[in-house]
Amino acid sequence: MALLQLIYVSDLVGRDEAQLASILESAVRHNREDGITGMLLYSGGNFLQVLEGAPASVKATYQRICDDPRHRNTMVLLEQDVDERHFGDWSMGYRQLGPEDVARFPEQAPYFQYGFRNDALRAKPGEALDLLEMFCKGML
Repeated sequence: MALLQLIYVSDLVGRDEAQLASILESAVRHNREDGITGMLLYSGGNFLQVLEGAPASVKATYQRICDDPRHRNTMVLLEQDVDERHFGDWSMGYRQLGPEDVARFPEQAPYFQYGFRNDALRAKPGEALDLLEMFCKGML
């Protein structure tokens, strides 16, 4: 079965962190229904997320996110076919990054310390996947 992996960044509208729980609940519910797996990171008003699954489902999920009024400035960093899921254990893993993560991962901190740096991640999209995998493995 062909799988699509899509990584994007977006901004939380108004940096209203009270919305995080409902965003995560919605993601988990929809992803289970649609066979999507992935990981969602939040830092400084920004999201970095990977979605994996059947191409049509991933694209529909991404479009739903683009249409969600809680997200803005949504931008795809990486879209690629994969042979297997990298985040298969998660209908939607989640981690909110903070100062303790900056201290633990000083080499990666410039990418997320003040929110996800779109320019840096666009220049090195593999770094986005590395960040997602690093924090996902830390949760298992």
